[in-house]
Amino acid sequence: MPVTVLASAASSGVTSSALALTLASTRPSLLAECDPKGGTLRSGFLQGQVSAGLGLYHLAAADRVSPEAFANAFPSHLWRIDDVGHRNILPGLTDPAQAAAFGRTWATLSDVLHVLAREADHDVFIDAGRLVFTAGRLNQALTPAALIHQADLVLLVVRNTEPSLALTRQVVDPLRADLDEHGTGASALGLLVIEREAPRRGRGYTTHQIAEALKVPVLGALPWDPSVTDYFTEGCGPPRGYSRSNLLRHARTTTGQLEAVAQRRRIQQEYPVQTANPQLAGVLRRLAPRPGGQRG
Repeated sequence: MPVTVLASAASSGVTSSALALTLASTRPSLLAECDPKGGTLRSGFLQGQVSAGLGLYHLAAADRVSPEAFANAFPSHLWRIDDVGHRNILPGLTDPAQAAAFGRTWATLSDVLHVLAREADHDVFIDAGRLVFTAGRLNQALTPAALIHQADLVLLVVRNTEPSLALTRQVVDPLRADLDEHGTGASALGLLVIEREAPRRGRGYTTHQIAEALKVPVLGALPWDPSVTDYFTEGCGPPRGYSRSNLLRHARTTTGQLEAVAQRRRIQQEYPVQTANPQLAGVLRRLAPRPGGQRG
């Protein structure tokens, strides 16, 4: 199963989108809240149930002991969000100053998350927060760069509005270059569109228009659902019909699309296309994701 990073050029619903995908997955799933600027799930969705004694920050101390200590500590810092333990959250930092302790720990965490995805059949979603670049590269202190570089998929979360599109356009080229030079390749990059406005009313862009404008494929789209996102971010009770909401229904569809794209990338990396094999090249071209996704 894939390890998928969600990030944005601004505050565009990264945490709510990552939580929706985690809750909607048809497989065991984990959301790792890894925004260096601090997490919001404790005070929001988790309604203050999780103390500062549990979560991401304590894994840095374990990592300074040994990788084995980190692996042993990791399960004890997960918070179960269902009755059977199939869905878990790794709560994030409680203070941005804590991020300074994570120099090498992001890479160790990445290794554990990939083992969980590939050996334990989990969908892993990483909330990486807002992207920050310095001299054209991901800032190592203000972004979890190792997690982004090693991810199977990197989703830029963008609303289908002009302001969100303009901000996202500024980070696409440096992120693509950074993934090519330091990550698993620019083909890991995709878009997750939040349909904030209704294109049919002329107030927002379609997924096809967004893919064309940014030259990045749309790998999923989620509807704007204020009642559910308020539940995710404010800690209020779930709205009526929550489990059948459009947001979770489309999130479930998106998780399937992400798995398919990640599998295609894995095949392409294991069996790179060579000019001497035009048949294989044709097969992989037909399997490649098409711009625009499945909505819009």
